[in-house]
Amino acid sequence: MRNGFTMIELIFVIVILGILAAVAIPKLSATRNDAVVSKLANNIMTGASEISSYAMSQAETDSNFSVMSNSMKSMEAQGDANLSDDKAEIKAGSVDDCVVVEVDSNDTTDILNIKFSDASGDNLCLALQGALNADEYPMKLRGTNVKY
Repeated sequence: MRNGFTMIELIFVIVILGILAAVAIPKLSATRNDAVVSKLANNIMTGASEISSYAMSQAETDSNFSVMSNSMKSMEAQGDANLSDDKAEIKAGSVDDCVVVEVDSNDTTDILNIKFSDASGDNLCLALQGALNADEYPMKLRGTNVKY
């Protein structure tokens, strides 16, 4: 009667666990990156919508993105964005200005634009740029006043 496992049985179990880990770890990493991209893309699109709503309700834009968009403000607090006058630089992966959201203002209209930087092989930045719909931009935020 045997009281334990043989050395061969233990080695087979360790090899099988190693193979399972080798398959599972890249899948978990890819899922994490997808979640980061989804979060950033959602925050950018929400921020653009908030800026558009602000411009419509106030009939002007503010030079401070934190005033116009809570989403952009929270991205800056989390370290995902750098807000400056009329510009929000979004960081993704190792690229500091992966996506730049900016407002171009003049007397008659404000234009919201999203620009993409060169991702230079950074997969996270490339995925974020692919998740955003650049066809919607530049977006006219406000035009001439409506007279009743």
